[in-house]
Amino acid sequence: MTRRRYLTAAGATGVAALAGCTNGGSGGSNELEILHGWSGGDGAAAFDSMLEGFKEAYPDVTVNDKAIGGGGNTSLNTRINTRLGNNNPPSSWAEWPGKNLIQFTDADLLGDIEESVWSQNNMKEAYLQGPKDAAKPAGTYVAVPTNIHRMNNLFYNQQVIDEAGVDVASIETPSDLTAALQKVEENTDAIGMAQSSQSPWTTLQLWAAVYLGQAGWDTYQDFVAGEAEAGPIADAFKTINEYSEYFNSDAGTVGWQEANNLIINGGAGFFHQGDWAAGMYSGTEDFEYKTDWNQAVFPGTDGLYSLNMDSWTYPANNPSPEATEKWLTYVGSKDAQVRFNTEKGSIPPRSDVPMDEFSEFQTNQYSDFQSSKSQPPSVAHGLATTPGVLSDLKTAISQNYSGYTDSAAEKTAQAFVDAFSN
Repeated sequence: MTRRRYLTAAGATGVAALAGCTNGGSGGSNELEILHGWSGGDGAAAFDSMLEGFKEAYPDVTVNDKAIGGGGNTSLNTRINTRLGNNNPPSSWAEWPGKNLIQFTDADLLGDIEESVWSQNNMKEAYLQGPKDAAKPAGTYVAVPTNIHRMNNLFYNQQVIDEAGVDVASIETPSDLTAALQKVEENTDAIGMAQSSQSPWTTLQLWAAVYLGQAGWDTYQDFVAGEAEAGPIADAFKTINEYSEYFNSDAGTVGWQEANNLIINGGAGFFHQGDWAAGMYSGTEDFEYKTDWNQAVFPGTDGLYSLNMDSWTYPANNPSPEATEKWLTYVGSKDAQVRFNTEKGSIPPRSDVPMDEFSEFQTNQYSDFQSSKSQPPSVAHGLATTPGVLSDLKTAISQNYSGYTDSAAEKTAQAFVDAFSN
C-alpha cells in the first residue's frame, strides 16, 4: 500500500492531508506524546517505571503519555490508524515489531533511526539478531524493541508431574509429550494439559510451538516466507489432536488465565503459554518456582528462543523529532530495560543487561536467550506475519478447526497455505 493509499483508506482527504508528509527534521515540539496499551496491571507498572527513568534522564522534555486500553491493542490500533490517516501522528507509540510494521513501512509512515538512535548506547552490538531484524522489517531501523516474551515455553505443576512419575527431561519431541499427558491422567487426579481455545490466537500459538518442534527452524522460516507445504502444517495440528484428549473439558469457553489456574491449583500437569503465564505464578502466594511450578523448553525447540516483543516506533512525519529520538535512545538503554522488564516479567532484548534485580526464572530465561542459536518470531502475535496474513490464519482456525480430527487438520493446513497467497 502506498502512503497516499494508506492515508486515504484511513480517512485523510486530498493534497492537504498529504502536505508536510516528510521527515519532521530537527527541532519541532519539545512535547513528547506517546501512546500505548498498558492501562493497568504489570504493563502499567512497567511503563510507569520506565517513564520515571526517562524523566530523570531528560528533565527538559515535557511528556504527554496516553494509555489506550482494550484487549489485544485493538483500541490502540484504531486510534493510531485514525491519527496516521489524519496526518497527525503522535511522537511515538508502542507496537509489535517485525512484519506487523510492514503496513507502516510500505506506506512510508516510519522514519529511519539507524544513525540517530541505533548508533547510540552500543545498541547494534548489544541486541541479538532476532530483535534487530524485528526492528527493521523492511531493511531500515524504524523501531526499538524494549522487551521479550518467550513463546516456546512448556509450564508444569511440579508436584503433579512428580506424582505422575514423568521425567520432563526425557520429553524430546512434541509427540513424546502425548505419552506424558497420558501418564499424568493415569497416575493423578489432574488432567494432562490445560488449554484455552476460546480465541483462535491460543490455538495458533500452540500450533506454532508444535510446528517449530516437529518441522524445525528452517521449515518454520519457509512458512513465514509463504513457502511452506501443507503436509507438515497438518502434522502439527494432528499432534494437537492427540493432546486434545487430555485438555480440560471447558477449553473452548475459558480464557488463558482461567486455564493457567489449573496449573496453580494442581488441576493440570502441563500448559503451553507465553512467559506472561509465569507472572501469575509469581503473584500467587506460596507457589514457588522449582518447588511448585517449573518450565521447560517446548519439546523439539532446544537452542531456540521464540520471540514476542513490544517496541516503540518513530513516525516519519514526527511532531517532535529531537524529543522522540531521546525517548527511543532511552528505551534502548540498559536502565530502561531493567526498569520495564523487572515489572513486566519479560526479559531485556539487550544481551548486556545486569540481572541482579530480576527473578531466578527471568535470569534463567535470559541465559537461554543469550545462548540461543536463533530467535524465531511469533506467528500468533504479528512478528512473523503481516496483519492481513495473521487475520487469515486466525479465521482459518475459527472456520476449519472446530473439531480435533485429521480432516480438520488438513483443511486448516491448506487454509494456512492459502493465507499467504490471498
